[in-house]
Amino acid sequence: MARIVRRPLVDVQAGWPDSIPALLRRVYAARGASTPELAQPRLAGLLPPDRLRGLESATALLADAMAADRHIVVVGDFDCDGATACATGVRGLRLLGARRVSHAVPNRMVHGYGLSPALVDELAALRPDLLLTVDHGIACHAGIEAARARGWRVVVTDHHLPGPRLPAADAIVNPNLPGDEFPSKALAGVGVVFYLLLALRRHLRGAGAFGAGEPDLSTLLDLVAVGTVADLVPLDANNRTLVAAGLRRLRAGRGCAGLRALTEACGRDAARLTAADIGFAIGPRLNAAGRLEDMALGIECLLTDDPARARELAQRLDGINAERRTMQQAMTDDAEAALSRVLPGAVGAPLAPCLFDPEWHPGVIGLVASKMKERLHRPVLAFAPAEPGSAVLRGSARSIPGFHIRDALAAVDSAHPGLIERFGGHAMAAGLTLAQSQLAAFEQAWQAHAAGVLDDGLLQAELLSDGELLPREFDRFHAEALRDGGPWGQGFPEPLFDGGFDVLDWKVVGERHLRLTLRHPDRREPLAAIQFGGWQGQPPSPQAHLAYRLAPDDYRGGQAIQLVVEHRATA
Repeated sequence: MARIVRRPLVDVQAGWPDSIPALLRRVYAARGASTPELAQPRLAGLLPPDRLRGLESATALLADAMAADRHIVVVGDFDCDGATACATGVRGLRLLGARRVSHAVPNRMVHGYGLSPALVDELAALRPDLLLTVDHGIACHAGIEAARARGWRVVVTDHHLPGPRLPAADAIVNPNLPGDEFPSKALAGVGVVFYLLLALRRHLRGAGAFGAGEPDLSTLLDLVAVGTVADLVPLDANNRTLVAAGLRRLRAGRGCAGLRALTEACGRDAARLTAADIGFAIGPRLNAAGRLEDMALGIECLLTDDPARARELAQRLDGINAERRTMQQAMTDDAEAALSRVLPGAVGAPLAPCLFDPEWHPGVIGLVASKMKERLHRPVLAFAPAEPGSAVLRGSARSIPGFHIRDALAAVDSAHPGLIERFGGHAMAAGLTLAQSQLAAFEQAWQAHAAGVLDDGLLQAELLSDGELLPREFDRFHAEALRDGGPWGQGFPEPLFDGGFDVLDWKVVGERHLRLTLRHPDRREPLAAIQFGGWQGQPPSPQAHLAYRLAPDDYRGGQAIQLVVEHRATA
């Protein structure tokens, strides 16, 4: 059971414009945004690229390749960040004058992760002169060596944490390199390549490449916003600047044809698009292509300028996503059944469960791990064969605050050399590969490490609340101000409130969700509420303490609002 913890009250400084209501100022201040400039950052305040290590070498290599009309191949990755980074790289290089630019992306089932030797062999047919990796490369030692052995130059752009040894690339741009002084370590892969393009434009400007006018790279910010939000990187002030600018483009209908088509395919109103719409609707449709088929389909959607082709591709991605949801539900049901025997509180219950099923799909295990992590509030790893019948397993790990999952894998790897074939990732998410014959030994080592790190405090789920709403704040004006006051996301969470309510009426909708009619003790008019997944087979109590979000109810329209319940406990 989650515990609701209210954020401490923070004094709100003077100097806020009247357009920002007091409630929103209080929410911003609680997240460390004490001024309007920090709360709603603009592009003018974007961090300059100067302190990002490796840019000088990378831009020189790209500029030389462009000047000599050499073939540049942008190598993407099979998730949403990798796809948007690939599209950003291709579009950006073409904007800056590159004439010979193409792209490639690994197929999860054929090539494995990133720039692998198998992918290099396939790329030989394109006869590239320079490879630009986006959202990967920092762990692709063998692939980079294979590419350079063919005489190709390799520029790596990545944001994943590096291992003890860097790959032998010609240039590496990654804010998480040791000694890198770039102030924001939270850039997504798409953010890193965007910064590389900014630096390349400056380099070309200094060489007199543009004449009267220069390319407007802000046209790429819709892609940067989608990749940044979908990759769940922390939305620090710099990332919020990028995401907010991209959302403004999308809301104004100036996004690329593919993103406009995907917005339409998932039934969202482009004029009111939020970061949550990216995270829960647009991102999953792009991700589905890489999970079940080939991310080349998603990248094509992002690169086409033909609206009809974009709509066709978006509909195909929507269909793949529906298939992914069905598969995910079946796999999650399998995981639920496996865990039912070892739930927390049972004797011998694992602190950090490892789940494996030989019938699972490797493209969906990350979603299964995430679902189980949310249910149990403990780190979860899910494994599947790399391909049907393979003796090699792919694993996806998802974690909880306070347990750095990539560092935990590094600790196991250090204590048991050779047990894990390869791994990489972040604090909250990681991936790994190991032989199926090593799974039992890995699980034993993993549980031993988890036992030495996890404690009862870390395993207690907490919901951070912004406190109670005043009776007069339950209205459309405040609901829209909260919706539009983002972008909200990792590290800058969407406002959540809590308080006691009387439950006047309820019904089950869509088999698993609860529609509630509530009364606030200090408010005469009843309130509509929805709790997704809230039906657990028992009627709700007449009084409940709720953690909820205040949202406009666009389904009912007009001045309607609703509470979106995140947690319900008996009052």
